[in-house]
Amino acid sequence: MRIAIIGAGFAGLATAKVLTQAGHEVRVFDKSPDVGGVWSRTRRYPGVTTQSPKAQYSLSDFPMPKSYPEWPSGAQVQAYLAAYAAEFGLESALRLNTEVTAARPAGDGRWTVETRDAGGAESVETFDRLVVANGVFCEPLVPAYPGLEEFTEAGGRLRAATEFHDAEEARDQHVLVVGYGKSACDVAAAISDVAASTDVIARQLLWKVPRKIGGFVNFKLLLLTRLGEGLFRYLRLRGFEKFLHGPGNGLRRRMINSIGSVSVRQFGLAKLGLVPAGQMEDIVRGAIGLASEGFFEGVADGSIAVHRDRTITRLFGGHGGPAAELSDGSTHRADLVLCATGFTQGVPFLPEETRRRLLDERGNFMLYRQILPLGVPGLYFNGYNSSFFSPLNAEMAALWIAADLAEAVALPDPEAMRRAVVEQLAFMDEATDTHHCRGTKIIPFSMHNVDEVLGDLDLNIGATVRASHWLGAVNPAAYRRLTPLLLRRLTPSGPPPEPGSNGLMPVDSFSGNEEVPYDLR
Repeated sequence: MRIAIIGAGFAGLATAKVLTQAGHEVRVFDKSPDVGGVWSRTRRYPGVTTQSPKAQYSLSDFPMPKSYPEWPSGAQVQAYLAAYAAEFGLESALRLNTEVTAARPAGDGRWTVETRDAGGAESVETFDRLVVANGVFCEPLVPAYPGLEEFTEAGGRLRAATEFHDAEEARDQHVLVVGYGKSACDVAAAISDVAASTDVIARQLLWKVPRKIGGFVNFKLLLLTRLGEGLFRYLRLRGFEKFLHGPGNGLRRRMINSIGSVSVRQFGLAKLGLVPAGQMEDIVRGAIGLASEGFFEGVADGSIAVHRDRTITRLFGGHGGPAAELSDGSTHRADLVLCATGFTQGVPFLPEETRRRLLDERGNFMLYRQILPLGVPGLYFNGYNSSFFSPLNAEMAALWIAADLAEAVALPDPEAMRRAVVEQLAFMDEATDTHHCRGTKIIPFSMHNVDEVLGDLDLNIGATVRASHWLGAVNPAAYRRLTPLLLRRLTPSGPPPEPGSNGLMPVDSFSGNEEVPYDLR
């Protein structure tokens, strides 16, 4: 089949690689000039690094370079994805600097895709299937503040954090950073040395997890394990989770909240006045953030000021220059306002009728397994499952798509799928207090999603290896045999040769910690 893929980030590239190996002809469209999605040079803000360590943020069959730090920079991740595209022969399928302006059903599951390149040239092609992989962090959400026109006339600038690429733009400027997630704290730390002042406007404080808990234990050994995920109650409990949320509930709560206690002590949050409300157990109801290097140190030395439980009520321009008024009535000079206030999850290129089928009455995406929309033939989504292991989740979703294209997924009837989606959304409403990005965030249930997707395919790594991931950090490399296994099943003559596929260990014994036969040079 000829398959169009919208987006050249982790999800788009992983889908392109798997479908190409399955014998399909793919085209990958992205309006950026380079691959990478959120890691594109057009979207990287100063100070951005991965939130997960490099092993957990890698695709299963392409490890990040040993020379990379534990938490790679945005530029390093983009270089890694460019190398991935080259390694697996995807470059000829890429259509960069090309925006999909419309995608319409053309009957029999086919889609007509309209595009416009950077030079303004327009094109129309019809494909057998369409995969939307533009990501849940595609379009930044910037609040519509009153007084913006007056503020701008006075010389003030309002920008999304992802549109801010050079810390030097903040030199000698009075900067307000709106938000308290990782991107807000990353930016604040990155500009605090050059800005005249750096003020963080935090509507709500979030718990921050140290990279090294107690200064020496990598947080991945606590939260990026199956045990760490099992500490949070899932829709369907299984195995040891039944103990953790039954007789072991007290132990479970102490395990989670002890991390919060360590964070308070390690960062001196009480002295800084930055202890979040509630307990660490509540992180699932908001966002789970890795502490930005240098942020709390900046607060301690006065180079960063945090205004907790505050919002900007209006922007204005006065005799003293552009400024902002906060919800407590205070005013602050604001030459530059950077908004790290989230993203909209949108598919504006799809027809209104299609969008109505995709979304429920509250605007949540109705996707079976976070992949398959209900009642929209020939359309798939990938990357609409933001998680701790987004690359792995996207890669396993790509396997699911490949299997479904070959009619090798035993799907429930449409009504059963709809009930499953409604049940999942209702559960996530309760688990996250509706903070699930319109149904596209599955944190902290990353591995539950992996297991469910692979369960549909009757394909998974061995139980022994999965058990090892209960106490050791989940390593996506343990899943690297699954793609050739699935392709061999779908194409009995065997899948195309795969770089680095010789001499692999049996899937039941490969834990992901062994040496791999090649690395990114």
